[in-house]
Amino acid sequence: MSDPLIAPERARQFTPSERRAVYDVIYARRDVRNEFLPDPIAPDMLRRVLEAAHAAPSVGFMQPWNFILIRDEARRQAVHAAFAEANAEACQMFDGEKRNKYAALKLEGILKSPLNIAVTCDRARGGKVVLGRTHNRDMDLYSTVCAVQNLWLAARAEGLGVGWVSIFRQQDLRDLLDLPDTVEVVAYLCVGHIAEAFDQPELQARGWRQRLPLDDLIMEDRWREDRPRRDAE
Repeated sequence: MSDPLIAPERARQFTPSERRAVYDVIYARRDVRNEFLPDPIAPDMLRRVLEAAHAAPSVGFMQPWNFILIRDEARRQAVHAAFAEANAEACQMFDGEKRNKYAALKLEGILKSPLNIAVTCDRARGGKVVLGRTHNRDMDLYSTVCAVQNLWLAARAEGLGVGWVSIFRQQDLRDLLDLPDTVEVVAYLCVGHIAEAFDQPELQARGWRQRLPLDDLIMEDRWREDRPRRDAE
């Protein structure tokens, strides 16, 4: 029997201006690479952003995330070197003009941003059996991604830019961060103040890809094979 003293309260209703602010932040979010300013992030601002990340939903309320704050110059130089090696490999995976376009892109701000944050997932947190994870083991990873999105949006609201660097050999990053066996890196983020931002996603602005039409991505009740396929080249 449920405890009668534990019950939901009346749901807060948001004003039109509050709702607009949420959508404004969502649409103004960008993956920042080269626009970082050297200004340090105030501790209270960083705390607010991390609190927002920590308020993310998590399956079974497992809260599997940790946030490794990386400021040390030598460690960031080592991370940048690991990125550079992986990025050179990635470039060779593309052909022709696509390879040239890739080589011209700046895909990280590891050294330019004043702060790097590695968001990790502790896959042992919560024990062997976790509510909601009994049939899909990866729900802890998905929950951690929710924390990344919260962090990103809160940072943008604070006037900070965030860039997600994903081009690493996972073992290189694990070794550089001294991760235990049960912990995985979900996101390596570059964070800092920005004064400028693209008015659209940078990869779209530079002609790498265009945003897909939303109507092409909506289906009713089941998968529809007759929907447009946009990835064929």
